[in-house]
Amino acid sequence: MAEADLAAVLAVAAVVHPDFPEDACVFAERLRLWPAGCFVLAAADAPTPLAGYVVSHPWRAGSPPALNSLLGTLPDGADTVYLHDLALMPAARQNGTGAAMVDTLARHAGDAGFKTMSLVAVGNSAGFWGRQGFLAIDDPALAEKLASYGAAARFMVRML
Repeated sequence: MAEADLAAVLAVAAVVHPDFPEDACVFAERLRLWPAGCFVLAAADAPTPLAGYVVSHPWRAGSPPALNSLLGTLPDGADTVYLHDLALMPAARQNGTGAAMVDTLARHAGDAGFKTMSLVAVGNSAGFWGRQGFLAIDDPALAEKLASYGAAARFMVRML
């Protein structure tokens, strides 16, 4: 992902996550803080320039950032790669594209020395994430933060 992709990333986000809008500055900050964890998927024969994207960054395990929040900096002692967002346009949700994007990120995270990836599954996505090796973690201390992601939000972790 490059800064020039941000408008297209926001367009994909608006289609894929209309109930979870985030400001442009959130995506720009994540890209600035850890560009190696931000990828785009070019669209082939589609009306949009991107078919999808993934945004991730190092973070502290068990402490997901609130939705639509700026981080400021990456924390010292980051011990997980937090998968902030994976979004695929409807036409790209076939042939294992999402799983391939997750596997690419997992390899990258492992190569960078991380032992886990974590995320907040929103809507009905927990099943997809479970098929990618993520396990739901029930931690009552996260209830307030997860509420910003909606009632169905689940904190999930994948060992690498």
